[in-house]
Amino acid sequence: MTGLDIKNDALIEVAALVTDSELNILGDGVDVVIRPDDAALAQMNDFVRDMHTRSGLLEELPHGKTMAEAEAVIMEYIAKWVPDPRKAPLGGNSVGTDRVFLARDMPAVVEHLHYRVIDVSTIKELSRRWFARAYFQAPAKHGGHRALGDIKDSIDELRYYREAIFVPAPGPDSATAQRISKSVMASAEPLAESSEK
Repeated sequence: MTGLDIKNDALIEVAALVTDSELNILGDGVDVVIRPDDAALAQMNDFVRDMHTRSGLLEELPHGKTMAEAEAVIMEYIAKWVPDPRKAPLGGNSVGTDRVFLARDMPAVVEHLHYRVIDVSTIKELSRRWFARAYFQAPAKHGGHRALGDIKDSIDELRYYREAIFVPAPGPDSATAQRISKSVMASAEPLAESSEK
């Protein structure tokens, strides 16, 4: 996104990874760069511009797809793995904002998804408050503020919390939490390059 203002900012990259109930990724996922209008780029603040410059996204924007093309690519991937509408929840970190932008720009995607969400940030915040040992051992993020990498990070983080927090009290000690974190990262598969950019 060019920012978080739903009235003025633009969606500039969308990615999707579908998982099964055990958080195994189905297929390679998709990552689509979207060509924004000049006004959206012009009003981007320095922080966001710098982030998208460092990630390489800004230089890809002129070659991005239209919103309609991007929506079709995302829908094709989701429908391949979840053909029945209203079955798959939207998941990730702070996905409330994502859902608002998707509802505005990709209504077919939102209509296909379940109304519930799996917000990993909520679990992270609860972990910080109630399971600090596990919180401080969570795996590092490597997504680089790119859509597909950030989703992969969210899945890895959720895998970690499933093993480190969703266990009988008192939960793991620090050494066990660290072992779980290393195990999750060791089993994390690198993402294949998408040809949809």
